[in-house]
Amino acid sequence: MATAMAATAVERAVLEEEFRWLLHDEVHAVLRQLQDILKEAALRFTLPGSGTEGPAKQENFILGSCGTDQVKGVLTLQGDALSQADVNLKMPRNNQLLHFAFREDKQWKLQQIQDARNHVSQAIYLLDNRDENYQFRTGAEVLKLMDAVMLQLTRARNRLTTPATLTLPEIAASGLTVVLGGPVPAQPSSCLPARPQRMFAPALPSDVLVNVYINLNKLCLTVYQLHALQPNSTKNFRPSGGSVLHSPGAMFEWGSQRLEVSHVHKVESVIPWLNDALVFFTVSLQLCQQLKDKISVFSSYWSYRPF
Repeated sequence: MATAMAATAVERAVLEEEFRWLLHDEVHAVLRQLQDILKEAALRFTLPGSGTEGPAKQENFILGSCGTDQVKGVLTLQGDALSQADVNLKMPRNNQLLHFAFREDKQWKLQQIQDARNHVSQAIYLLDNRDENYQFRTGAEVLKLMDAVMLQLTRARNRLTTPATLTLPEIAASGLTVVLGGPVPAQPSSCLPARPQRMFAPALPSDVLVNVYINLNKLCLTVYQLHALQPNSTKNFRPSGGSVLHSPGAMFEWGSQRLEVSHVHKVESVIPWLNDALVFFTVSLQLCQQLKDKISVFSSYWSYRPF
């Protein structure tokens, strides 16, 4: 009995020494690794030429799709904003080629990139917000920090991997495509209500909606072509809900008009530095989870939690 108790005491002493080493040494090594990785991720969002050196560098992305040649163009990304757009749209009804571009005084903010960058900055702040000689006293303290960092990293990743689901009226009312009120050029060929266009010159036809978003590491442009449903239409009108990408046949109301999507064109281009950022997020989350697992393993050796 005495021998067993002695063995237990020795084992406990060894485990406590290993746990102290984990808190005082390995935790700090992991935190330094996390800091290095996340600062590399932050650099991907701070493009060369940004900050005090002047405006962010402009990057041109050629839009393409293996399934359609109805839409072609180039989007210019400057930091977290689209500074230029140059798009050609071939109308399927008459093969008319339309060209539209951003007005020179307009940019379109990509909120997904801005939010992801802000979450990375917050994660770095959480890791940096202590003295270099700070010593963790308990495992619970480490777990709390890891949970907070992982929350910011998960939010950053989700902002890029999960585009917003929008209804067609929300797309129609966005500043990218249309706004309510104000003058609009006459478009006698369109059967839809006139709607002013803020971003584009020349103005988009009123039977065209445009949406731009980030999906994983890709910059995506979706063009919806619409037609009005006649009051005597026999179609069963069912307004569509929110979606990242609406399909032909989707319906919605705009003012007093009922509209239906007739054609959908999606083109995209890969943003290499967003792919890098997503890899950094994944590696960082794995490091956080591994450290949490090591901390938690020690609880199985005691009937009480030593942290």
